[in-house]
Amino acid sequence: MTAEPLTEHGYRLPMPPLDGFTVDDLFALPGLPPHTEMIDGSFVLVSPQRFFHSLMIDLLVAGLRRTVPRHLRVSREMTVVLDRRNAPEPDVSIIRAEAGAGLDRTRFEASDVVLAAEVVTPDSEARDRDTKPRKYAAAGIRYFWLVEMTEGNERPVVHTYELDPVTKSYTPTGIHRAQLTLEAPFDIDIDISLDALKAL
Repeated sequence: MTAEPLTEHGYRLPMPPLDGFTVDDLFALPGLPPHTEMIDGSFVLVSPQRFFHSLMIDLLVAGLRRTVPRHLRVSREMTVVLDRRNAPEPDVSIIRAEAGAGLDRTRFEASDVVLAAEVVTPDSEARDRDTKPRKYAAAGIRYFWLVEMTEGNERPVVHTYELDPVTKSYTPTGIHRAQLTLEAPFDIDIDISLDALKAL
């Protein structure tokens, strides 16, 4: 593979093969920027994140860890291999505890993941709302959350979904604004108000 300049700052990425990259390339190629994802055999580079994005991930992770049962674990920003050409990095995941036993792991398989959550940013909006949910559903991940900041008042809102086993697509289960209260995948009760976010 040859490399071409990516930006005026001298970043270089290898030219893709005719049939695109595979997940093996994602983990083998040196020098890829942190949090690089793979969607349909192409690398997706992450733009600088808003403070809302970071705080919302912290809020969800802390809230989930308070009540997560022993057979599950909470993870943030870890690659999930869906198939040989797709390896996104959900902002928050709930995984089976046995999958998180090795501290040197760099990825989880889709079968390890119970829930994937994405916090929407301006550059990832289409991927987070459309591409990733479709791929998570096709891979059999049972629960999906989409987290957004409402326009105007900058308040968090969490849209929750569950996989329909017949259609293999997500069905909405709720829209949560001040409090995220759910019974699945386990009992969850997280203050997601603007005050809770600002208190971090």
